[in-house]
Amino acid sequence: MNTAPFDQGKIYASFILTCMRFGPAGYPQRSKDAQDALNIIKGMGLDALEMEFVRGARISEERAVDIGNMARERNIRLSAHAPYFVSFNSETPETREKSISWVMDTVRAAHNMGAYIIVIHAASYGKEKDKATDSVIAGLTRCREIMDDERIDDVILGLETMGRPATWGTLKEISEVMDAVPGTRPVLDVAHVHARKNGCLRTKDDFLALIDEFLPLAGSRPHFHISCIEFTAKGERMHLPLSAKDPDMSILADVLDERSEDCTFICESPLLEEDAVVFRNMFPRFGRP
Repeated sequence: MNTAPFDQGKIYASFILTCMRFGPAGYPQRSKDAQDALNIIKGMGLDALEMEFVRGARISEERAVDIGNMARERNIRLSAHAPYFVSFNSETPETREKSISWVMDTVRAAHNMGAYIIVIHAASYGKEKDKATDSVIAGLTRCREIMDDERIDDVILGLETMGRPATWGTLKEISEVMDAVPGTRPVLDVAHVHARKNGCLRTKDDFLALIDEFLPLAGSRPHFHISCIEFTAKGERMHLPLSAKDPDMSILADVLDERSEDCTFICESPLLEEDAVVFRNMFPRFGRP
C-alpha cells in the first residue's frame, strides 16, 4: 500500500495542464486521411482538431462516428467549422433558409463525431445593419428548434468574432444572441478582433480587457481561434504566421497562463499545426523560460 503523502501542488499543476488544448484548423497538409491526420496531431503533442466543413458538411453518419472514435482513442478534442456561405441576414430569403440547413448539416456531423462546438460566420450587415442581430436570432432559433426535435443537446452553436467592420460579429452582438437563443456561445478569434479595431491589441492591458469581456460569456469551455493577421482600414486581409507578432500572441499566453478555464485553442495561421505547437510553447506552464 502506498502511504506517501499527497503533494497538493503537483496535483493542482497536473489539473491546470489538462485545461489547455491546442490544435489546427483542419488536417495537417501532409496527412493522407483522417487517421493519418489524427496520428500526426497526436505525435506533435497536440490534442485538438477543428474539422473544416467550410464548403459543406458532406460526411456520412458512419464516417463521422469513425472519426469521432479515432479522436477519442487519441484524446483529441474535436470541434467543427460551418460553411462560410452561411448568411442569416442575406437579402435573399432562400439564402437565409439554406443557412439553417447548412448549420444543421454541421450540427449533425458534429454530433455524430462527438465535436462539442460548431463555429459559425453568422452574417454580414448588408443594407440593413440594424436588423442583422434579429436575423441571426431568428435563424439560430430555428436551428435550436430542429436540434430539440432531433434530441441533439451536445453541440454548442459558436458565433465567431469577425474581422471586418462590415461583418456582423462583435462580442456585444453575440451576447445579445445568447440572451435570446439557448446553447449559443462566442468563439473568440483574437486576430479578427485586432483587425476589426485597427490593431487594438498591443499591450497586456489590451489583452486583459478582451479576455475579461470574453470569458464571462464563454461558458465552461472557452473556444479560441489563434493567428496573426494583415489588415487595412476595412479590416482583415489575411491570416499570418505567429512570427508576424501582429498581434503578439505571447502576451495572450501570459495573460491566460494562470487561468484554470478548460480552453481550446485552434490555430488558423498558414502554418496550422506548426504554429499550434508554437503557441502552446508560449505558455510558461508548458516550458517557456
